[in-house]
Amino acid sequence: MAERGRHETRRPASKRREQSVTGSAKSSATGSARGVATLPPRAATAETPSGSRFTGRAVALVIVAILLLTSYATSLNAWWNQRQEIAALELRVRVAENEIAELEDIEERWQDPAFIRNQARERFGWVMPGEVGYRVIGLDGQLKGEGSTLDEPAPLVEQTWVDRLNGSFHAVDHPPESISTGDLDPETVLKKKKD
Repeated sequence: MAERGRHETRRPASKRREQSVTGSAKSSATGSARGVATLPPRAATAETPSGSRFTGRAVALVIVAILLLTSYATSLNAWWNQRQEIAALELRVRVAENEIAELEDIEERWQDPAFIRNQARERFGWVMPGEVGYRVIGLDGQLKGEGSTLDEPAPLVEQTWVDRLNGSFHAVDHPPESISTGDLDPETVLKKKKD
């Protein structure tokens, strides 16, 4: 019997189960003949794991999948924001190109003498030599129709005496280009002052 116990411990667990199942079937057959109540034999199927349905590997796989999804989601969000920014910048470029084209067209028109004459007629009411210009004045004293309109002059800013003094120092240090002191004759300047 000692040898038999040793051999049983050396055998794999699956063989021991098979022997116990077949042995219990034999004993139940003999036990039922004797009138002894026996337990039904165990099923030869694999045991179901008790506890949670997820294994450690499944949990790790779910965590890795979530991390990949979040990293792809942030990358996709950055890509989407960049695409929107590129589209907005392309729109700004198209608008700027249209404005440049309009300004170049205006510049070309100002090179035409006929356009300049037409603008002088419309804006300032000028006429060519030999032509007669008419303006209609209403009962209220205002011009009827489109008349010449000039922009309002910039309002004069009240300066303190310190600002005026500083401006005069700046004017002495940087004279305007239109006035050149080298061309003036001192005697003609003195004669103009006497008159």
